[in-house]
Amino acid sequence: MIRVITMSALLRIPIVTGNLWQRLLVVCCCASMLACDRGSLSGEEQQAFRFAVTAAPLSLDPRLATDATSERINHLLYRGLVEFDEARRPVPGLATWRQLTPQHYRFSMADGKRRLTDGRRLQARHVKATYDFILDPANASPHRGNLAHITRIEVLDKDRLDFHLARPDSLFPARLAIGIVAEDKRGGLLGSGAFRLHQAGPLHDVWLQRRRDGQLFRFLHIADPTVRVLKLLRGEIDMLQNDLSPELVKYLAGQENLRLLTRHGTNFTYLGFNLDDAVTGRVELRRAIALAIDRGALIRHLFAARARQAASILTPEHWAGLAAGREQGFDPAAARRLLAGLGYTPDKPVKVIYKTSTDPLRLRIATVIRQQLAEVGIDVEIRSYDWGTFFADIKTGNFQMYSLSWVGVRAPDIFEYIFHSRSIPPAGANRGRYRSQRADGLIEAAIGETDVATMTSLWQALQVQLLDDLPYVPLWYEDQVFASREDVAGYRLGADGNYDGLNMVERVTQ
Repeated sequence: MIRVITMSALLRIPIVTGNLWQRLLVVCCCASMLACDRGSLSGEEQQAFRFAVTAAPLSLDPRLATDATSERINHLLYRGLVEFDEARRPVPGLATWRQLTPQHYRFSMADGKRRLTDGRRLQARHVKATYDFILDPANASPHRGNLAHITRIEVLDKDRLDFHLARPDSLFPARLAIGIVAEDKRGGLLGSGAFRLHQAGPLHDVWLQRRRDGQLFRFLHIADPTVRVLKLLRGEIDMLQNDLSPELVKYLAGQENLRLLTRHGTNFTYLGFNLDDAVTGRVELRRAIALAIDRGALIRHLFAARARQAASILTPEHWAGLAAGREQGFDPAAARRLLAGLGYTPDKPVKVIYKTSTDPLRLRIATVIRQQLAEVGIDVEIRSYDWGTFFADIKTGNFQMYSLSWVGVRAPDIFEYIFHSRSIPPAGANRGRYRSQRADGLIEAAIGETDVATMTSLWQALQVQLLDDLPYVPLWYEDQVFASREDVAGYRLGADGNYDGLNMVERVTQ
């Protein structure tokens, strides 16, 4: 008798390294016995590409969104004034610009790519309305702090507008990559992106339609990576991206009916700290933690070498990044000496609470880091939460230590947003409450500098300062991984993990 293994039975198999291959065997059995027939799906389901995401988007309003899934989906829906090239330099998006004075920029809307999803033409007044919303404190936009030096936005005509600034800012165009929105008659949001929102519904099940051909895309929130793989094998989803263990990546690479793409990534993973906390606020403790983590071992064993060590948010290839070779070394003996200087001993270890999400790979990383820190005398308690709860705690400063990744970082203005003392929430994303007069001065000098070589040296000096103060302990840049069914073709995998490749995806006949 053939026994059908149900989804609920599969989910009862624990996700731990030791029995992962047993679980994959179950996945194979389920996939072979319960292969999905697209003909059994509803009309729209048959048409749609189904893309599995690890975390549901928290907001489809680009003026409010900060989480990675939201920003990636919003980039499909809403175009910004500015885009970025492969070297992470700002290039025209919806508009070109001229710097009339150090504190005055004029933007001129380009003719193409300005049609809103209701057929209207996106105008300069919509740009002003978008940024007026962000700058209004009543709306609590997380992007306000990065743009607070805008003193006035003046609409000249349908195609042109001026931004007036309180201080010189050579990086100002790079700040204007936020998607521009317009309101429809019912108060909903419209964009001029390559996709439109197909139907309003829950954020764990988002439907988009590609504007050039009407192709439907469905973004399904499936948190468990093994379940995502199972659904891909069965044909219940067509595509997935990232947040997979090396065992799952290796398994997917061996499947003849799937396509697998990988490339070096730019997304920066780090440990963050609450510097107002009596324990994690001590720089010697943060230095001890940095020295006690064997990043090379973590990359080899948890990522199967599909990552590279990081020293800063910006990669070494970025025009303002630090040269390779500044990565933190592994020195547990030095970590123990620092802890002893703080009065901690193996009999009296320091205790730290480490917050992370419930994603299995993130839990595995946290578990290994806890073991490595225990070897030098740091007692770590891991607390894991669903994504919404976890991210809410980070945004409100309710943590001692946590791990997260910055995705899609393009310009060094990110340093002002997350490290300047005036960017403490809600004004920005300085969630760890880092305060440094030297760092503030370097940020302000770099932003006001017009000479590229001098500006670059200032940004690099800031990154050296951050390595000394360690408001973040840098970990690595994870590689990007994309897997799809065999009949999905044309996807281009971005170094920052964006979803822009969906604009080129087609279904091919086998």
